[in-house]
Amino acid sequence: MEGKLPEKTVERLSEYRRSLLNCLLEGKTYIFSHELARLHNITAVQVRRDIMFIGYSNAQRKGYEIKEMINVIGKVLDSNDGINVAIVGIGNLGRAITSYFSGKRSKLNIVAAFDNDPDKIDTIIAGVPCFHISQLGQIVKEKNISIGIITVPSDYAVDTAKSLISVGIKGILNFTSVPLNVPESVYLENSDMITLLEKVAYFVK
Repeated sequence: MEGKLPEKTVERLSEYRRSLLNCLLEGKTYIFSHELARLHNITAVQVRRDIMFIGYSNAQRKGYEIKEMINVIGKVLDSNDGINVAIVGIGNLGRAITSYFSGKRSKLNIVAAFDNDPDKIDTIIAGVPCFHISQLGQIVKEKNISIGIITVPSDYAVDTAKSLISVGIKGILNFTSVPLNVPESVYLENSDMITLLEKVAYFVK
């Protein structure tokens, strides 16, 4: 596989892996493309195309071997050495994300949280230590953190992004409603829940 996969393909591969892991828990060992497609409300053609993208074509008469497909997706999506993540802003959303993500992926770990509230500094949230935001550069370096998740109030979003970029963060997941401008060397993903909810509302009205 050469170059980067399309963004939507990467999203679907992540979703496929979650479904496949659930299938394993249910005792299932093989799955057909049309079964996986039905779980994600897409076509079997799309599933097969995504799987071909990652160079996997070992379909048998009884379908794809689930464990093998999980391993192949993992080799594509995951870093060999793992990637460390920091979350900035430990309000309700920040705590929820930290707690939800804890232990979900062995190759992707939230290892530090940051805030400026004295009551949160030096506490542990879902096994993740919380530091003062002034320690950002030091902790990012010490813990080899590559990704920052922004869950601060909107007024602080731009400054938080600038701080993350200045200390060498390579990827940002922005949970605020504020558009951010980042250098081409930094990958930015916005997850504005207001926009997402309005999108859902539009299609159900």
